[in-house]
Amino acid sequence: MRARDDGVRLTFLGAAREVTGSMLLLEVGDRRVVIDCGMFQGRRAESRQRNRHLPRVALDADAVILTHSHIDHSGSLPVLVRDGFDGVVHTTSATRDLCAYMLRDAARIQEADAEYLNRKHADDPSWEPIVPIYTEDDALAALDRFVAVPYHRRFEPVPGVSVTLLDAGHILGSAQVVIDVVDRGAPRRVVVSGDLGRPGLPIIRDPETPPRPIDLLVMESTYGNRVHAPIAGMHDDLARVIGATIERGGKVVIPAFAVGRTQELLVALGELFRTGALPRIPVYIDSPLAIDVTTVFQLHPECFDAPTRRRLDEDGELFRFAGLHVTRTREESMAINAQGGPAVILAGSGMAEGGRVLHHLRNLVGDPRNTVLIVGFMAQHTLGRRLAERRPRVKIWGVERDLLAEVQVLDAFSAHADRDDLIAYATTAEPRRLILVHGEPEEQDPLVATLTGRGLRAHAAERGETVTLDGA
Repeated sequence: MRARDDGVRLTFLGAAREVTGSMLLLEVGDRRVVIDCGMFQGRRAESRQRNRHLPRVALDADAVILTHSHIDHSGSLPVLVRDGFDGVVHTTSATRDLCAYMLRDAARIQEADAEYLNRKHADDPSWEPIVPIYTEDDALAALDRFVAVPYHRRFEPVPGVSVTLLDAGHILGSAQVVIDVVDRGAPRRVVVSGDLGRPGLPIIRDPETPPRPIDLLVMESTYGNRVHAPIAGMHDDLARVIGATIERGGKVVIPAFAVGRTQELLVALGELFRTGALPRIPVYIDSPLAIDVTTVFQLHPECFDAPTRRRLDEDGELFRFAGLHVTRTREESMAINAQGGPAVILAGSGMAEGGRVLHHLRNLVGDPRNTVLIVGFMAQHTLGRRLAERRPRVKIWGVERDLLAEVQVLDAFSAHADRDDLIAYATTAEPRRLILVHGEPEEQDPLVATLTGRGLRAHAAERGETVTLDGA
Protein backbone atom coordinates (compact mmCIF):
# COMPACT_ATOMS: atom_id res chain seq x y z
CA MET A 1 0.00 0.00 0.00
CA ARG A 2 1.43 3.37 -1.03
CA ALA A 3 1.78 6.05 1.59
CA ARG A 4 -0.55 8.93 0.80
CA ASP A 5 0.83 12.41 0.24
CA ASP A 6 -1.63 15.08 -0.85
CA GLY A 7 1.12 17.13 -2.52
CA VAL A 8 2.22 17.09 -6.16
CA ARG A 9 5.71 15.77 -6.77
CA LEU A 10 7.83 15.41 -9.90
CA THR A 11 10.88 13.16 -10.01
CA PHE A 12 13.35 13.33 -12.90
CA LEU A 13 14.29 9.74 -13.73
CA GLY A 14 16.09 10.38 -17.02
CA ALA A 15 17.26 12.97 -19.56
CA ALA A 16 18.57 15.09 -16.68
CA ARG A 17 21.90 16.75 -17.56
CA GLU A 18 21.82 14.48 -20.62
CA VAL A 19 19.67 14.15 -23.72
CA THR A 20 18.50 10.55 -23.91
CA GLY A 21 16.47 8.27 -21.64
CA SER A 22 13.58 10.67 -21.05
CA MET A 23 11.46 9.68 -18.05
CA LEU A 24 9.54 11.88 -15.61
CA LEU A 25 7.42 10.67 -12.69
CA LEU A 26 4.40 12.74 -11.64
CA GLU A 27 2.87 11.86 -8.26
CA VAL A 28 -0.44 13.34 -7.19
CA GLY A 29 -1.46 11.96 -3.84
CA ASP A 30 -1.09 8.20 -4.16
CA ARG A 31 -1.38 8.22 -7.97
CA ARG A 32 1.65 7.91 -10.24
CA VAL A 33 1.96 8.89 -13.90
CA VAL A 34 5.13 8.39 -15.93
CA ILE A 35 5.71 10.87 -18.74
CA ASP A 36 7.89 9.25 -21.41
CA CYS A 37 9.88 6.06 -20.98
CA GLY A 38 12.87 6.35 -23.27
CA MET A 39 16.01 4.37 -23.90
CA PHE A 40 19.32 5.79 -22.76
CA GLN A 41 21.88 6.02 -25.57
CA GLY A 42 25.55 6.42 -24.80
CA ARG A 43 28.39 4.17 -23.72
CA ARG A 44 27.42 0.60 -24.56
CA ALA A 45 27.88 -0.96 -21.11
CA GLU A 46 26.10 1.89 -19.30
CA SER A 47 23.30 1.85 -21.87
CA ARG A 48 22.69 -1.87 -21.43
CA GLN A 49 22.62 -1.53 -17.65
CA ARG A 50 20.28 1.46 -17.50
CA ASN A 51 17.92 0.22 -20.20
CA ARG A 52 17.66 -3.27 -18.75
CA HIS A 53 16.82 -2.12 -15.20
CA LEU A 54 14.19 0.63 -14.93
CA PRO A 55 13.46 2.48 -11.68
CA ARG A 56 11.05 0.60 -9.41
CA VAL A 57 8.83 3.68 -9.03
CA ALA A 58 8.24 3.70 -12.79
CA LEU A 59 7.17 0.05 -12.80
CA ASP A 60 4.57 0.87 -10.13
CA ALA A 61 2.99 3.71 -12.15
CA ASP A 62 -0.75 3.81 -12.81
CA ALA A 63 -0.45 5.32 -16.30
CA VAL A 64 2.01 6.57 -18.91
CA ILE A 65 1.80 9.64 -21.13
CA LEU A 66 4.05 9.48 -24.20
CA THR A 67 5.07 12.76 -25.85
CA HIS A 68 6.34 11.26 -29.11
CA SER A 69 7.71 8.17 -30.79
CA HIS A 70 11.48 8.74 -30.82
CA ILE A 71 13.20 5.84 -29.11
CA ASP A 72 14.87 8.04 -26.49
CA HIS A 73 11.31 8.81 -25.31
CA SER A 74 9.43 5.57 -26.08
CA GLY A 75 12.04 2.85 -26.36
CA SER A 76 11.88 1.45 -22.82
CA LEU A 77 8.12 0.91 -22.79
CA PRO A 78 8.53 -2.81 -23.65
CA VAL A 79 10.76 -3.23 -20.58
CA LEU A 80 8.26 -1.31 -18.43
CA VAL A 81 5.37 -3.57 -19.48
CA ARG A 82 7.39 -6.78 -19.33
CA ASP A 83 8.57 -5.97 -15.80
CA GLY A 84 5.16 -5.25 -14.32
CA PHE A 85 3.44 -2.09 -15.60
CA ASP A 86 -0.19 -2.92 -16.39
CA GLY A 87 -1.72 0.51 -17.04
CA VAL A 88 -2.52 2.50 -20.18
CA VAL A 89 -0.07 4.41 -22.40
CA HIS A 90 -1.80 7.62 -23.53
CA THR A 91 -0.52 9.33 -26.68
CA THR A 92 -1.62 10.81 -29.99
CA SER A 93 -2.87 8.55 -32.77
CA ALA A 94 0.11 9.39 -34.99
CA THR A 95 2.54 8.49 -32.20
CA ARG A 96 0.69 5.23 -31.58
CA ASP A 97 0.92 4.33 -35.27
CA LEU A 98 4.61 5.25 -35.44
CA CYS A 99 5.46 3.25 -32.33
CA ALA A 100 3.77 0.20 -33.86
CA TYR A 101 6.73 0.11 -36.23
CA MET A 102 9.47 1.75 -34.16
CA LEU A 103 9.31 -0.40 -31.03
CA ARG A 104 9.25 -3.62 -33.04
CA ASP A 105 12.15 -2.34 -35.13
CA ALA A 106 14.15 -1.48 -32.01
CA ALA A 107 13.60 -5.01 -30.73
CA ARG A 108 14.64 -6.58 -34.03
CA ILE A 109 17.83 -4.49 -34.14
CA GLN A 110 18.75 -5.59 -30.62
CA GLU A 111 18.10 -9.23 -31.46
CA ALA A 112 20.08 -9.04 -34.72
CA ASP A 113 23.03 -7.18 -33.19
CA ALA A 114 23.20 -9.61 -30.27
CA GLU A 115 23.14 -12.57 -32.65
CA TYR A 116 25.88 -11.04 -34.82
CA LEU A 117 28.21 -10.18 -31.94
CA ASN A 118 27.68 -13.51 -30.18
CA ARG A 119 28.41 -15.36 -33.40
CA LYS A 120 31.48 -13.22 -34.08
CA HIS A 121 32.92 -13.97 -30.61
CA ALA A 122 31.76 -17.59 -30.43
CA ASP A 123 35.34 -18.86 -30.18
CA ASP A 124 36.35 -16.38 -27.46
CA PRO A 125 36.07 -18.12 -24.05
CA SER A 126 36.10 -14.75 -22.25
CA TRP A 127 33.12 -13.42 -24.22
CA GLU A 128 29.93 -12.93 -22.21
CA PRO A 129 26.97 -13.53 -24.53
CA ILE A 130 24.78 -10.49 -25.12
CA VAL A 131 21.06 -10.84 -24.44
CA PRO A 132 18.67 -8.39 -26.15
CA ILE A 133 17.20 -5.89 -23.70
CA TYR A 134 13.78 -6.83 -25.04
CA THR A 135 12.28 -8.90 -27.82
CA GLU A 136 9.71 -8.24 -30.50
CA ASP A 137 7.12 -10.06 -28.37
CA ASP A 138 7.85 -7.59 -25.55
CA ALA A 139 7.31 -4.71 -27.97
CA LEU A 140 3.97 -6.14 -29.11
CA ALA A 141 2.85 -6.50 -25.49
CA ALA A 142 3.67 -2.84 -24.87
CA LEU A 143 1.78 -1.74 -27.97
CA ASP A 144 -1.35 -3.44 -26.64
CA ARG A 145 -1.32 -0.84 -23.83
CA PHE A 146 -1.56 2.17 -26.15
CA VAL A 147 -4.70 4.33 -26.27
CA ALA A 148 -4.88 7.24 -28.72
CA VAL A 149 -5.95 10.70 -27.53
CA PRO A 150 -6.67 13.62 -29.91
CA TYR A 151 -4.91 16.95 -29.50
CA HIS A 152 -6.85 19.45 -27.34
CA ARG A 153 -9.21 16.88 -25.79
CA ARG A 154 -8.99 16.70 -22.00
CA PHE A 155 -8.64 13.29 -20.39
CA GLU A 156 -7.84 11.86 -16.96
CA PRO A 157 -5.02 9.29 -16.97
CA VAL A 158 -5.76 8.86 -13.26
CA PRO A 159 -8.54 10.35 -11.13
CA GLY A 160 -7.89 13.96 -10.23
CA VAL A 161 -5.32 14.62 -12.96
CA SER A 162 -6.60 16.40 -16.08
CA VAL A 163 -4.34 16.31 -19.15
CA THR A 164 -4.46 18.05 -22.53
CA LEU A 165 -2.03 17.35 -25.38
CA LEU A 166 -0.84 20.24 -27.57
CA ASP A 167 1.20 20.04 -30.77
CA ALA A 168 4.93 20.27 -30.02
CA GLY A 169 5.92 20.71 -33.68
CA HIS A 170 8.89 18.35 -33.31
CA ILE A 171 7.89 15.29 -35.34
CA LEU A 172 4.63 13.81 -36.56
CA GLY A 173 2.32 13.37 -33.56
CA SER A 174 4.62 15.01 -31.02
CA ALA A 175 2.90 16.57 -28.02
CA GLN A 176 3.30 18.93 -25.13
CA VAL A 177 1.58 17.78 -21.95
CA VAL A 178 -0.59 20.26 -20.05
CA ILE A 179 -1.45 18.91 -16.59
CA ASP A 180 -4.12 20.49 -14.39
CA VAL A 181 -4.44 19.32 -10.79
CA VAL A 182 -5.68 20.54 -7.44
CA ASP A 183 -2.83 20.79 -4.96
CA ARG A 184 -3.85 21.34 -1.33
CA GLY A 185 -7.12 22.93 -2.43
CA ALA A 186 -5.66 25.21 -5.11
CA PRO A 187 -5.71 24.68 -8.91
CA ARG A 188 -2.20 24.22 -10.30
CA ARG A 189 -0.81 23.69 -13.78
CA VAL A 190 2.30 21.83 -14.90
CA VAL A 191 3.42 21.87 -18.53
CA VAL A 192 5.91 19.34 -19.92
CA SER A 193 7.17 20.61 -23.26
CA GLY A 194 8.34 17.29 -24.65
CA ASP A 195 10.75 17.90 -27.52
CA LEU A 196 9.92 21.22 -29.15
CA GLY A 197 10.22 21.84 -32.86
CA ARG A 198 11.23 24.96 -34.74
CA PRO A 199 8.75 27.43 -36.16
CA GLY A 200 8.75 27.12 -39.94
CA LEU A 201 9.89 23.51 -40.22
CA PRO A 202 8.50 21.82 -43.33
CA ILE A 203 5.65 19.28 -43.31
CA ILE A 204 4.33 19.56 -39.73
CA ARG A 205 2.68 22.38 -37.78
CA ASP A 206 4.57 24.81 -35.55
CA PRO A 207 4.69 24.31 -31.76
CA GLU A 208 1.62 25.60 -29.96
CA THR A 209 1.77 28.05 -27.06
CA PRO A 210 0.61 26.45 -23.79
CA PRO A 211 -2.13 28.19 -21.81
CA ARG A 212 -1.26 30.39 -18.85
CA PRO A 213 -0.95 30.61 -15.91
CA ILE A 214 1.74 27.93 -15.55
CA ASP A 215 3.07 27.02 -12.13
CA LEU A 216 5.85 24.75 -13.37
CA LEU A 217 7.26 24.35 -16.88
CA VAL A 218 9.51 21.37 -17.62
CA MET A 219 11.27 22.34 -20.84
CA GLU A 220 13.70 20.58 -23.13
CA SER A 221 17.08 22.22 -23.79
CA THR A 222 18.84 20.14 -26.43
CA TYR A 223 20.17 23.23 -28.18
CA GLY A 224 20.03 25.66 -25.28
CA ASN A 225 23.26 27.40 -26.24
CA ARG A 226 23.17 27.18 -30.05
CA VAL A 227 21.41 29.02 -32.83
CA HIS A 228 20.64 26.95 -35.92
CA ALA A 229 21.29 28.02 -39.47
CA PRO A 230 18.18 29.55 -41.04
CA ILE A 231 15.59 27.09 -42.31
CA ALA A 232 15.37 29.14 -45.50
CA GLY A 233 18.88 28.05 -46.54
CA MET A 234 18.56 24.34 -45.82
CA HIS A 235 17.92 23.30 -49.44
CA ASP A 236 20.86 25.34 -50.72
CA ASP A 237 23.19 23.81 -48.12
CA LEU A 238 22.03 20.32 -49.01
CA ALA A 239 22.59 20.97 -52.72
CA ARG A 240 26.08 22.33 -52.03
CA VAL A 241 27.20 19.27 -50.05
CA ILE A 242 25.70 16.70 -52.41
CA GLY A 243 26.86 18.59 -55.50
CA ALA A 244 30.48 18.65 -54.30
CA THR A 245 30.35 14.92 -53.59
CA ILE A 246 28.92 14.21 -57.05
CA GLU A 247 31.82 16.12 -58.60
CA ARG A 248 34.26 13.85 -56.73
CA GLY A 249 32.39 10.77 -57.90
CA GLY A 250 31.54 9.84 -54.32
CA LYS A 251 28.52 8.75 -52.32
CA VAL A 252 26.71 10.62 -49.56
CA VAL A 253 25.65 8.55 -46.56
CA ILE A 254 23.22 10.17 -44.13
CA PRO A 255 22.48 8.59 -40.73
CA ALA A 256 18.85 9.68 -40.66
CA PHE A 257 16.12 9.33 -38.08
CA ALA A 258 13.29 7.34 -39.59
CA VAL A 259 10.69 9.79 -38.29
CA GLY A 260 10.79 13.35 -39.53
CA ARG A 261 14.33 13.71 -40.83
CA THR A 262 13.99 11.12 -43.59
CA GLN A 263 10.72 12.64 -44.81
CA GLU A 264 12.14 16.19 -44.74
CA LEU A 265 15.15 15.03 -46.75
CA LEU A 266 12.93 13.30 -49.29
CA VAL A 267 10.88 16.47 -49.80
CA ALA A 268 14.07 18.54 -50.12
CA LEU A 269 15.79 16.12 -52.53
CA GLY A 270 12.70 15.84 -54.70
CA GLU A 271 12.55 19.62 -54.98
CA LEU A 272 16.28 19.91 -55.81
CA PHE A 273 15.96 17.32 -58.57
CA ARG A 274 12.77 18.85 -59.98
CA THR A 275 14.28 22.34 -60.17
CA GLY A 276 17.58 21.15 -61.62
CA ALA A 277 19.60 22.32 -58.62
CA LEU A 278 21.08 18.80 -58.55
CA PRO A 279 21.58 16.29 -61.35
CA ARG A 280 19.44 13.22 -60.86
CA ILE A 281 21.36 10.46 -59.08
CA PRO A 282 20.07 7.38 -57.26
CA VAL A 283 18.65 7.99 -53.79
CA TYR A 284 18.25 4.97 -51.52
CA ILE A 285 16.05 4.72 -48.45
CA ASP A 286 17.87 1.82 -46.88
CA SER A 287 15.65 1.48 -43.87
CA PRO A 288 12.54 -0.69 -43.73
CA LEU A 289 11.49 1.38 -40.73
CA ALA A 290 11.76 4.67 -42.62
CA ILE A 291 9.76 3.15 -45.48
CA ASP A 292 6.98 2.14 -43.07
CA VAL A 293 7.12 5.47 -41.24
CA THR A 294 6.71 7.36 -44.50
CA THR A 295 3.50 5.39 -45.05
CA VAL A 296 2.31 6.46 -41.58
CA PHE A 297 2.92 10.10 -42.54
CA GLN A 298 0.50 9.70 -45.42
CA LEU A 299 -2.15 8.46 -42.98
CA HIS A 300 -1.99 11.57 -40.78
CA PRO A 301 -2.48 14.71 -42.86
CA GLU A 302 -4.16 16.25 -39.80
CA CYS A 303 -0.63 16.83 -38.47
CA PHE A 304 0.59 18.67 -41.60
CA ASP A 305 0.97 22.41 -41.95
CA ALA A 306 -1.13 24.30 -44.49
CA PRO A 307 1.46 24.38 -47.34
CA THR A 308 2.00 20.62 -47.06
CA ARG A 309 -1.74 19.92 -47.10
CA ARG A 310 -2.10 22.07 -50.22
CA ARG A 311 0.71 20.23 -51.98
CA LEU A 312 -0.78 16.89 -51.00
CA ASP A 313 -4.16 17.96 -52.39
CA GLU A 314 -2.55 19.12 -55.64
CA ASP A 315 0.00 16.36 -56.26
CA GLY A 316 -1.32 13.45 -54.21
CA GLU A 317 2.26 12.55 -53.31
CA LEU A 318 4.86 14.13 -51.03
CA PHE A 319 7.78 11.79 -50.73
CA ARG A 320 8.40 10.02 -54.06
CA PHE A 321 10.36 11.11 -57.13
CA ALA A 322 12.20 9.58 -60.10
CA GLY A 323 15.41 7.87 -59.00
CA LEU A 324 14.20 7.00 -55.50
CA HIS A 325 14.81 3.38 -54.48
CA VAL A 326 13.50 1.69 -51.35
CA THR A 327 15.44 -1.30 -50.07
CA ARG A 328 13.73 -3.64 -47.66
CA THR A 329 15.85 -6.77 -47.86
CA ARG A 330 19.37 -7.27 -46.58
CA GLU A 331 20.45 -8.37 -50.05
CA GLU A 332 19.16 -5.14 -51.59
CA SER A 333 20.98 -3.17 -48.91
CA MET A 334 24.29 -4.92 -49.49
CA ALA A 335 23.99 -4.36 -53.24
CA ILE A 336 23.95 -0.56 -52.82
CA ASN A 337 27.68 -0.33 -52.13
CA ALA A 338 28.41 -2.44 -55.20
CA GLN A 339 26.79 0.21 -57.40
CA GLY A 340 29.29 2.49 -59.09
CA GLY A 341 29.00 6.25 -59.23
CA PRO A 342 27.43 8.87 -57.00
CA ALA A 343 24.40 8.16 -54.84
CA VAL A 344 22.65 9.38 -51.70
CA ILE A 345 22.01 6.76 -49.00
CA LEU A 346 19.57 7.46 -46.15
CA ALA A 347 19.87 4.78 -43.49
CA GLY A 348 19.23 4.27 -39.79
CA SER A 349 19.87 4.45 -37.01
CA GLY A 350 19.89 8.21 -36.66
CA MET A 351 22.78 8.30 -34.18
CA ALA A 352 24.64 5.53 -36.04
CA GLU A 353 24.46 3.23 -33.05
CA GLY A 354 22.93 0.32 -34.94
CA GLY A 355 21.09 -0.64 -38.07
CA ARG A 356 22.08 -0.66 -41.72
CA VAL A 357 23.90 2.66 -41.68
CA LEU A 358 26.79 0.84 -39.99
CA HIS A 359 27.27 -1.34 -43.08
CA HIS A 360 27.50 1.74 -45.29
CA LEU A 361 29.79 3.63 -42.93
CA ARG A 362 32.10 0.63 -42.72
CA ASN A 363 32.34 0.57 -46.52
CA LEU A 364 32.46 4.32 -47.20
CA VAL A 365 34.34 6.18 -44.43
CA GLY A 366 37.74 5.16 -45.79
CA ASP A 367 37.29 6.88 -49.18
CA PRO A 368 37.87 10.68 -49.36
CA ARG A 369 35.49 10.95 -52.33
CA ASN A 370 32.56 10.13 -50.05
CA THR A 371 30.68 12.34 -47.59
CA VAL A 372 29.11 11.54 -44.24
CA LEU A 373 26.31 14.07 -43.80
CA ILE A 374 25.08 14.73 -40.26
CA VAL A 375 21.61 16.29 -40.14
CA GLY A 376 20.47 15.62 -36.56
CA PHE A 377 21.48 15.67 -32.92
CA MET A 378 24.11 13.12 -31.93
CA ALA A 379 24.28 12.23 -28.24
CA GLN A 380 27.55 11.98 -26.36
CA HIS A 381 29.48 8.71 -26.71
CA THR A 382 27.63 7.66 -29.88
CA LEU A 383 29.28 6.88 -33.20
CA GLY A 384 27.27 9.72 -34.71
CA ARG A 385 28.85 12.19 -32.27
CA ARG A 386 32.34 10.90 -33.05
CA LEU A 387 31.66 11.31 -36.76
CA ALA A 388 30.28 14.83 -36.23
CA GLU A 389 33.43 15.68 -34.27
CA ARG A 390 35.50 14.41 -37.20
CA ARG A 391 37.58 12.03 -35.15
CA PRO A 392 40.49 10.73 -37.28
CA ARG A 393 39.57 7.14 -36.46
CA VAL A 394 36.18 5.67 -35.57
CA LYS A 395 35.23 2.24 -34.29
CA ILE A 396 32.57 0.41 -36.29
CA TRP A 397 31.56 -3.03 -35.02
CA GLY A 398 34.63 -3.15 -32.83
CA VAL A 399 37.11 -2.35 -35.61
CA GLU A 400 38.98 0.97 -35.76
CA ARG A 401 38.76 2.61 -39.18
CA ASP A 402 40.36 5.74 -40.64
CA LEU A 403 37.81 8.49 -41.22
CA LEU A 404 38.92 9.76 -44.60
CA ALA A 405 35.50 10.65 -45.97
CA GLU A 406 34.45 14.28 -45.73
CA VAL A 407 32.08 15.03 -42.84
CA GLN A 408 29.51 17.80 -43.13
CA VAL A 409 27.05 18.91 -40.42
CA LEU A 410 23.86 20.72 -41.46
CA ASP A 411 21.99 21.85 -38.37
CA ALA A 412 19.32 23.69 -40.38
CA PHE A 413 17.54 20.34 -40.59
CA SER A 414 17.32 20.06 -36.81
CA ALA A 415 13.84 19.27 -35.52
CA HIS A 416 14.72 20.78 -32.13
CA ALA A 417 14.12 24.35 -31.06
CA ASP A 418 17.36 26.33 -30.76
CA ARG A 419 18.38 28.80 -28.06
CA ASP A 420 16.32 31.67 -29.44
CA ASP A 421 13.26 29.45 -29.95
CA LEU A 422 13.51 28.14 -26.38
CA ILE A 423 13.88 31.62 -24.91
CA ALA A 424 10.84 32.83 -26.86
CA TYR A 425 8.79 29.82 -25.76
CA ALA A 426 9.76 30.18 -22.09
CA THR A 427 9.25 33.94 -21.87
CA THR A 428 5.86 33.66 -23.58
CA ALA A 429 4.80 30.88 -21.20
CA GLU A 430 5.86 32.97 -18.15
CA PRO A 431 5.99 30.03 -15.71
CA ARG A 432 6.38 30.69 -12.01
CA ARG A 433 9.14 28.09 -12.08
CA LEU A 434 11.07 26.49 -14.96
CA ILE A 435 13.13 23.29 -14.92
CA LEU A 436 15.30 22.24 -17.85
CA VAL A 437 15.64 18.63 -19.01
CA HIS A 438 16.85 16.88 -22.17
CA GLY A 439 20.11 18.78 -22.49
CA GLU A 440 23.80 18.48 -21.75
CA PRO A 441 25.39 20.87 -19.21
CA GLU A 442 27.15 22.98 -21.83
CA GLU A 443 23.75 23.69 -23.40
CA GLN A 444 21.76 24.06 -20.19
CA ASP A 445 23.98 26.23 -18.01
CA PRO A 446 24.12 29.25 -20.35
CA LEU A 447 20.38 28.93 -20.98
CA VAL A 448 19.66 28.93 -17.24
CA ALA A 449 21.73 32.10 -16.90
CA THR A 450 19.89 33.77 -19.78
CA LEU A 451 16.44 32.81 -18.52
CA THR A 452 17.31 33.90 -14.99
CA GLY A 453 18.42 37.22 -16.43
CA ARG A 454 15.00 37.52 -18.05
CA GLY A 455 13.37 37.24 -14.64
CA LEU A 456 12.46 33.54 -14.71
CA ARG A 457 13.17 31.18 -11.83
CA ALA A 458 15.06 28.45 -13.67
CA HIS A 459 17.41 25.54 -13.03
CA ALA A 460 18.50 22.30 -14.69
CA ALA A 461 17.18 19.05 -13.21
CA GLU A 462 19.53 16.42 -11.81
CA ARG A 463 18.76 12.75 -12.31
CA GLY A 464 16.80 11.47 -9.30
CA GLU A 465 15.83 14.99 -8.17
CA THR A 466 12.31 15.43 -6.79
CA VAL A 467 10.49 18.77 -6.73
CA THR A 468 7.10 19.83 -5.40
CA LEU A 469 4.79 22.65 -6.39
CA ASP A 470 5.29 24.33 -3.02
CA GLY A 471 6.62 27.78 -3.74
CA ALA A 472 6.21 27.37 -7.51
